[in-house]
Amino acid sequence: MKILEIKSLAIPAIKVIKFARFCDHRGYFTESFRKSDFVNHPEMAFMKGIEFVQANESLSKLAVIRGLHFQWNPYMGKLVRTIKGRMVDMVLDIRKNSPTLGKIIAYDMPARLDANFAEWIWVPPGFAHGNFFTEETIIEYFCSGEYSQGCEAGISPVAPDLDWSSCDQALQTEFSELAASTELMTDKDKNGLSLAAWLADERSDNFLYEQLK
Repeated sequence: MKILEIKSLAIPAIKVIKFARFCDHRGYFTESFRKSDFVNHPEMAFMKGIEFVQANESLSKLAVIRGLHFQWNPYMGKLVRTIKGRMVDMVLDIRKNSPTLGKIIAYDMPARLDANFAEWIWVPPGFAHGNFFTEETIIEYFCSGEYSQGCEAGISPVAPDLDWSSCDQALQTEFSELAASTELMTDKDKNGLSLAAWLADERSDNFLYEQLK
């Protein structure tokens, strides 16, 4: 795996890992993941101790909105990439006492099949995760914890108390317009908790900044 760049987003714990594709007239080949490169790369210390125990693939139709989801016992970090189509990933900080608590950001991740690189986004425990799709899209994500029914919750991506001030304005506008018109968001997601309701829930103490930073 040839890692080209690692960058932090507006919330520094959220990382984007850019890796090379080797292109020729036939198409391309890439190693999308190699454990030793994740472990040994000098800028990948944030992945220290992370083991992936589950891999998921998801197909979303045009105008789907998913999230914002999170889990504890066990915690679940997610390493996410777009295989086909266009995903805009959304990440909300739910770490109590975090300097960016309540802030939500978005990152545009189209699958550029003719590009000489692709990207992963790393969403560690302590964040609610979701995405929206402007075309039919396939994504893949590796999880650092197995799914645990009963130890999960969700915050609505349209909750009025989310702080979008650190989000790319164009992506926020795109999301807002889609959320106002789409029928492809589950009632569970649309009617999820507000941030304030979640923080008032005793289960939110599973996400303390001091323990997760």
